[in-house]
Amino acid sequence: MAAGRRGRVRAWFDAQLRPDGDGRGLGPVLMASLRASGYGAVGAGFGILALYTIPVVAFAGLLALLGAGRFLVHPVMQWVRILAGLERRRLQRLGHEVETPYAGPDAEPPRTLKELRADPTARRDLAWVFLHGTFGLILGAVLINMPFVAVRDVTYPIWWAFAPDSERQILSGLLDADSPTSAALGFATGIAVFALWLLFGPKLLELQSRPGLHFLGPDPEIDLSERVARLTATRAAALDAHAVELRRIERALHDGAQNRIVAVAVLVGAAKREVPRDPDRAVEILGRAQDTVEDALAELRAVVRSILPPVLEDRGLAGALNALASDCAVPCTVDVDVPGRCPASVEATAYFVVAESLTNVAKHSRAKGASVEVRRRGNTLTVTVADDGRGGADAAAGSGLAGITRRVEALDGTTTVASPPGGPTEIRVELPCGS
Repeated sequence: MAAGRRGRVRAWFDAQLRPDGDGRGLGPVLMASLRASGYGAVGAGFGILALYTIPVVAFAGLLALLGAGRFLVHPVMQWVRILAGLERRRLQRLGHEVETPYAGPDAEPPRTLKELRADPTARRDLAWVFLHGTFGLILGAVLINMPFVAVRDVTYPIWWAFAPDSERQILSGLLDADSPTSAALGFATGIAVFALWLLFGPKLLELQSRPGLHFLGPDPEIDLSERVARLTATRAAALDAHAVELRRIERALHDGAQNRIVAVAVLVGAAKREVPRDPDRAVEILGRAQDTVEDALAELRAVVRSILPPVLEDRGLAGALNALASDCAVPCTVDVDVPGRCPASVEATAYFVVAESLTNVAKHSRAKGASVEVRRRGNTLTVTVADDGRGGADAAAGSGLAGITRRVEALDGTTTVASPPGGPTEIRVELPCGS
């Protein structure tokens, strides 16, 4: 059994040393461990700050309980929030998605113990401070020391004879080493520490990051309730938008196609009465009726296109967007990278977002050029429409942005508009499109 374990360990190291083999290669493993020690050192720095924050929090809380330190709660919690924000940025640099859980950028920290007890986000920040100021600091210290201990002990046989007696130690002073045999033991312990660092460095960093990932994001219960409230609001907005759309279709049919069909009926009746008396006049009236029928058909096609453009079904999203760009009064480029088809509702929303955006570009932006970029990454479809116009787009000014936002929110998507005065303007929409 021992031989089997040794064989598996040897095979693992062989794989790491072979970049073109099944493993990742020693280089990437070494870089991952160096990265772990680097970010662990940053985390240890935050851990030192958190460690000194713990007694300050305890002192301020005690004074506040005694009624003598109410003024301390706000500045202490402000500092805790700053420290938690630094840790969030570190976690984000590590590739984790950690959203800021506060109500908004202007949300104030608690000012009294009563507010603190009622604020779950502030309590979660404090929980992180206590954990990171203890366990996080210890793990960071281990990550910092492991590579230095490994290098020191591996090189110990070279310099031990020249070192003073107080320096003749290995494993950070745990063992005395004052002979050639113990110097060789130092080399062996250095190799062992180096191997442990390669094996467990990234895992230790992950362990150090767990309190931040758990406590510094939104509270799952609060996040769920906010999501339910947001979905309820977007559902109501979607129903309102649906009712508005039905009224628009009804008006379009009533004021357009229906009136023309009535006119056709009148003209055909008039032509029928003229046939016995004046056939030429009847033919003229029928010609007018034919023109009216063609106008009615054109209006019906326009109504159908406004409901669900047939071009989406015929040519797909890329073809439909290229057709929109070719009809735009402003030169427009289209770049679509969407493998496969998205749900029909998502494609229709993306189409209308681009159509409304390009209409805004032509009417309001005074742009010389525009671009449309559509990407699908995972279960998210991202639509970006940009122009080099004068900027200053405002949803409250009736530029169609409010309608875009309503359509997108109906699918639980998000809309971001960047349009500073002077330009440029960029509208970015993200739509969930799970298959």
